[in-house]
Formats: sequence, C-alpha cells, structure tokens
Amino acid sequence: MRVGILRESKTPPDKRVPLTPEQCIEVQNKFPHVKIIVQPSPVRSFKDEEYRLLGIHLQEDLSECDILLGVKEVRIENFIPGKIYLFFSHTIKKQEYNRKLLQTVLEKNIQLVDYEVLTNKEGFRIIGFGRFAGLVGAYSGLRAFGLRNQAFDVKPAHLCADLGEMLTILDSVKLPPIKIAVTGDGRVAQGVLEILNHMKIMRVSPEAYLKETKIQQPVFTQLLPVNYAKQKDGERSELMHFFNHPEMYENAFLPFAKVTDILVAAAFWDPKAPVLFTAGNMKQPDFKISIISDITCDIEGSIPSTKKAATINEPFYDYNPETEDLEKPFNSAKNVTVQAVDNLPCELPKDASLDFGRNLIDKVFPSLFNEDADEIIERASITKDGKLTERFAYLQDFAKGK
Repeated sequence: MRVGILRESKTPPDKRVPLTPEQCIEVQNKFPHVKIIVQPSPVRSFKDEEYRLLGIHLQEDLSECDILLGVKEVRIENFIPGKIYLFFSHTIKKQEYNRKLLQTVLEKNIQLVDYEVLTNKEGFRIIGFGRFAGLVGAYSGLRAFGLRNQAFDVKPAHLCADLGEMLTILDSVKLPPIKIAVTGDGRVAQGVLEILNHMKIMRVSPEAYLKETKIQQPVFTQLLPVNYAKQKDGERSELMHFFNHPEMYENAFLPFAKVTDILVAAAFWDPKAPVLFTAGNMKQPDFKISIISDITCDIEGSIPSTKKAATINEPFYDYNPETEDLEKPFNSAKNVTVQAVDNLPCELPKDASLDFGRNLIDKVFPSLFNEDADEIIERASITKDGKLTERFAYLQDFAKGK
C-alpha cells in the first residue's frame, strides 16, 4: 500500500503536515505493508531534506499511491481519479466556496475521508487541530489585551520557535485584576485552559464570576451552553438537550457580558442555536467586553463583531459598536478589539503537526490500513464509488448546484 503526503497548495500557504519525518518511519515500521512517498514542498515546517535524510522517498508524481494525505483542501486540478483522500474538505456545512471541490471529487470517483468527521464508536471526534487553535487563540487574545492597554508587547505566536517558547514568553506577562470568560468544553477550549492554567490565573465558577465585583487578581470562568443559553419555555437546561434541540434555546449570556474584560470564544456554534449576543447588545453602555478572541471565527455567526477573518500577519481589527463598522485595531477605547484568525494552528506548525500525526497513527491508521472493524473510515467517508455516502446524502442538492 502506497501512501502519499501531499504538498499543501492553498493560499496563503499552510506549513503543517499530516506526518513528521520521524512519524513516517514509525508508520512504516508499525504497518510493514505501507510505503510513504512525500511530494516535495518549499513551505513545509519540516523540510524536504529532513524526510530524505531518514530514507523517505520524495517524488512529485503521486499517481502510484493508493491513499493521499493532506491537511487543507486540495486544488481541484490536482485530484487524481479513483484514489482515497484524507483532508479537511470544509464541505459538510455546504460551504459554497467548496461546492466545486465536492463536485470534482464525485466526478473523479474519489473516496473522500474528512478528518472533521472521524469519530469513535461513541460518536466523539478523534482527531483535529483544535487544541492548538485554543493555545494560540488564548495567547493572541492576551497579546491583544497587552497592545490595546499598552501593558505589554509580546511577539506573535508565529514568530515563536515552538510552543515551549510561547509558554516561556507568557511567564513574564503580569495581568491586572481582569475577568476572562471562556466558552466551550471541547479540544479548542481545553487548549485555552492550558494557557490560562499555565499562567496560574485563578478559575472561579460562573456563579462566583458574576457575583464577585471587586477582585484582587485576574480570574477566569468556563461557560457551557447551560450557562449562556436557556430554554425558551423556561424548562431546566441540559447539555445534551441543547445539542439535540438548539432551536429551543435563547440567549442567556448578557449577564456575563456586563462583567467580562476578555471573551475567548471556543465553543462550536450551530446556526440553529441562539447567538451569544447581538450587535444591539454591544451598543449598550453596560456591555463591558473590550477584547474578543473568536477562535471559532464564524463570520457573522454567534458573535456579531466577527465580520471577517483576520490573517496571521494582521490578526486584529476593531469593531465600532455604534456604526457596526470595522476599523484599525486599538483605534478607540469605545471599540471592541477582535482576534479572528481562521487558521490559528498554522502559527505553531511543527507542534501542531506532531500532535496531529500522533493521533493519526494511534486512532486512524489501524482502521485505514487494516480492517475497519469500528467503521471509523466508513463513517468519515463523504463520498465513495462516485456517490455521496448515506450519512452525507443531505449534500446531494448542494453537490448538484442547487
């Protein structure tokens, strides 16, 4: 079985890889029937020579490979018919900009396995870059606070050599008594909590967070849907009920908006669920949030100030609550400063790739290269044999251009 590592071809270029050079060797040792071939790339965080020195074959033409691994979307003109592809396709929410990608995959009889929907038997995701989105998103939010308040100026995460250096930089940061709210409980939120715990910021319950008005040190709280959404009929909110029936809920976040300095948005948002707050809410004089690190980066989604994705080189912009326009960052004390980079893990590409490859080897490859007894690959296959699989049949009209 030949497995090809694709060169990332999106713009701006992505430096991450599915497998590091050492992990390629590990895969070939663990699965002796597998041979890995790497497509040369000038932008990877791991250089071609690092693969070559370990005896991994580099080759431009991957047409002899059975399985092709990438990270982000593959260019439409580069698809090889009849192959199995694994990458983040960004099609399952009917993303318009990837409609042609899905159509091409179907036309070329490609089995598309999407990392985003790889789950275990219990239905929980088993792979992703969420932790690193959380790590970098929290760091960038704190960096924005320092710049906005002229309190400290730390270098961007993408200029750090690795996660270790980023954490070391945070050791020198001293925060005033501020309140930080974190939404979510998944991989992204766990990455955020790693940063806040590393800084030894005190964690308090949502109830104490709202009650204590005079704090002597920075504190944070973690908010779940039961904290920031409530059932419209007044019934008691429960987590699984919220996930299964988000349309039955309404906003309950506003009490937190009145006491929060930094909001780190790390919760998945279903469009059927209520927004966290509205543009009208942000106009109110008691809306206190001045920094929003929107890791989820749903454009005009649950957070109205996220009106566009920022970039790694220009990660911040200001949102003027009165005009609802975007302005240069740190432009006015009346504005809200937003961090909304949609590819945060790219800022620590080596660490993120190492973590991602580890999960591939341990949780995905046994099913991909051997028997798929738990149907891990089957469940994550959006297309197969030139058709949408049953689980993703809801994309049929989207794929037809309707």
